[in-house]
Amino acid sequence: MNWILRKAGGVLARHLSKPSRAPLAKASCPPEKLASTIRKGDVILVEGNTRFASAIRYLTQSCWSHAALCIENPGPDALTNPDAKILVEAEVNRGVRTLTLATYAGNHTRICRPVGLSPAEIETVVKFALSRVGQQYDLKNVIDLARYLIRRPPVPNPWRRRLIALGSGDPTKAICSSLIAQAFGLVRYPILPDIRECDLDDPAECARRKEVLHIRHHSLFTPRDFDVSPYFEILKPTIEQGFDFRAIEWEDQVASS
Repeated sequence: MNWILRKAGGVLARHLSKPSRAPLAKASCPPEKLASTIRKGDVILVEGNTRFASAIRYLTQSCWSHAALCIENPGPDALTNPDAKILVEAEVNRGVRTLTLATYAGNHTRICRPVGLSPAEIETVVKFALSRVGQQYDLKNVIDLARYLIRRPPVPNPWRRRLIALGSGDPTKAICSSLIAQAFGLVRYPILPDIRECDLDDPAECARRKEVLHIRHHSLFTPRDFDVSPYFEILKPTIEQGFDFRAIEWEDQVASS
């Protein structure tokens, strides 16, 4: 039975990884600016154009369908050197792998940077992700997601996050966002923790509540969570590299000159 599920998952993975009918929008950020902005420890979100990405977008109600972790500061040849593999990701067909920044240079992307981590803590996050290279993608998760491409039921919003986590739970397998969430969990860096209220022990303070953070299980994280997290800084390379709207040449200005 497991062999049959793996075989079915592999067939579905190859089918879902094919481009969807909708054309891929041109990236809003020039590749060279992306390379000069991203740093080790950053999470890069990607707006994919595959059938698999469509299922992720439907369940998360977000344009971000994939996430990867930057494991090295890019060098000057980050976009041209095929050996400059500075990202690690869990990919549906190839499993956990390292790849070049140029892989996603033509996609819409977003850089999410954790704030306040020490170099040693960033190294811990990176080493964990690298230690998982070679592991399989959780194909049970692929089978679950495929149902929403065949028919998209009206799933209530509170249930959608749970549907993302319907995979096998096998520790030797991963999906993109859970891999990164596990890595940051090692240093107890928050992404979108549950906020719980606890009663104070002092009876005089019964009316007051104390909020505490509870770490959510890594399987429940999606690419969107890094975008909306209050603990990750959103960096837009065009602005980071210095943006002057007055320097833009508009078509009507060029035509009249």
